[in-house]
Amino acid sequence: MSDLRSVAMNSKAWPFEEARALLKRYEKAPPAKGHVLFETGYGPSGLPHIGTFGEVLRTTMIRRAFEVISDIPTRLICFSDDLDGMRKVPDNVPNREMLLANVQKPLTGVPDPFGEFESFGHHNNAMLRRFLDTFGFEYEFISATEFYASGRFDDTLRLAAERYDAIMKIMLASLREERQQTYSCFLPIHPETGRVLYVPMKEVNAKDGTITFDDEIGREWTLPITGGNVKLQWKPDFGARWAALGVDFEMYGKDHSTNTPIYDGICEVLGGKKPHHFTYELFLDDIGQKISKSKGNGLTIDEWLTYAATESLSYFMYQKPKTAKRLHWDVIPKMVDEYHQQLRAYPTLDAAGQLNNPVYHIHRGQVPASSLTVPFSMLLNLASVSGAEDKAAMWGFINRYAPNASPEGNPDLDAAAGFAVRYYQDHVKPTRSFRLPTDQERAALEDLLAALKDKDAALGQIAKKNAAMGNADPLPEANFANEDFLQSVVFAIGKNHGFEPLRDWFKALYEVLLGASDGPRLGGFIALYGVDDSIGLIEAGLAGKLAS
Repeated sequence: MSDLRSVAMNSKAWPFEEARALLKRYEKAPPAKGHVLFETGYGPSGLPHIGTFGEVLRTTMIRRAFEVISDIPTRLICFSDDLDGMRKVPDNVPNREMLLANVQKPLTGVPDPFGEFESFGHHNNAMLRRFLDTFGFEYEFISATEFYASGRFDDTLRLAAERYDAIMKIMLASLREERQQTYSCFLPIHPETGRVLYVPMKEVNAKDGTITFDDEIGREWTLPITGGNVKLQWKPDFGARWAALGVDFEMYGKDHSTNTPIYDGICEVLGGKKPHHFTYELFLDDIGQKISKSKGNGLTIDEWLTYAATESLSYFMYQKPKTAKRLHWDVIPKMVDEYHQQLRAYPTLDAAGQLNNPVYHIHRGQVPASSLTVPFSMLLNLASVSGAEDKAAMWGFINRYAPNASPEGNPDLDAAAGFAVRYYQDHVKPTRSFRLPTDQERAALEDLLAALKDKDAALGQIAKKNAAMGNADPLPEANFANEDFLQSVVFAIGKNHGFEPLRDWFKALYEVLLGASDGPRLGGFIALYGVDDSIGLIEAGLAGKLAS
């Protein structure tokens, strides 16, 4: 066993924990099909959202972890249930009237409201694949429409007809009495209207491989269950697909967890072995509601990538997958900075620590160095106070703080500067709100102003704070180019003016000078913005010019 594999077999990182659990399926013998099959499912009833990306990313992380601890080949399938009937029209698409006229048709039978593809299902599938390709995922795409029509699912459908009663027993136990009267695991696709019908079966003929039913106006029809004439309801389809393909792993959201016994039971009825599952918590929008493809709430992948690099989104997805997380604009700067903190920490860790670091899983072990020498949150505040319109203006400030940095030598920093300007213009500028200082805050700000104008006044503030705290340490060297010294001055003034808790002092600085309730480390920000410009900012805040 290699050293890496040995460490991975004991790693506490959740991808390795799930990979080890999956490996137990094949302790006695490798899979007869010659590979371990990972699957992710996609319901293309609306535009792909960021949760769909997260599901594929997390599955890929487990797949790659599995490849570290095992020599068994792997495959990843992304399965689109595009034969499903469109039950309602999404809120975030054009041409709603046209879509309303096609309700209950398979998604690949509904015209594309965007006028770009053969159908709405084809459009959403293309959107999904574009998103996945953007991030470099290795996957095989399967369309349910093609899967059913091509005959690849025929053997399983025939077996479902033979074992119809066993499938129905599982399903009926989960349904209300009223629903039991009309339920069938088979959904015929009407030969004339093309609609997916939710009607009871008059007969399921396993020998002939047909179903007989009455349509909505009472006409009797008999259809073969093969060739794309009939599909399975989504819960039976889940388990049948696992059996047909030999799926070994699938993850899904917590909202599916109560259906797990149903999926597993149907898989086993149809001769399959239930896969290893991983249930993740749901993503919430800024008011705590579940994000939805049809509602279009929460962030899209494109929206995230407008304001931050792809790796920050991957970092967000890695974090605590079994904990519900709010997915809104404010998380983007935090994820960018945390991601780069992890990049900087990675080379300092031992092998076990590296495997536990999110960036190992984001970059498949090929972890780059960070060139973001200024935190994104600080760049964002710099864009705010300077009113930056482009990243070229930002570099004028950045080079005061980091003279050796350049767009060519620090591509992460250069990209982040551009993202910060865009984020400020779109999401900070419209909502920021300045206020006037209170009397206590005004006195403290006047002392901060004096300290930034005179090193002796700055040292005096630190000395006064040290004396009050009984600290006999020598005073630091007065250096206005040093962010630690500037932070010490800001800290001392807050203490000297009796702010309790001290966070109230920093909160006041953010609200009076930056128009926000939180912000960057002040010492670093003053060093980045420049002492002279910071003096001008404080004077404007004291004069009420910012609040006006």
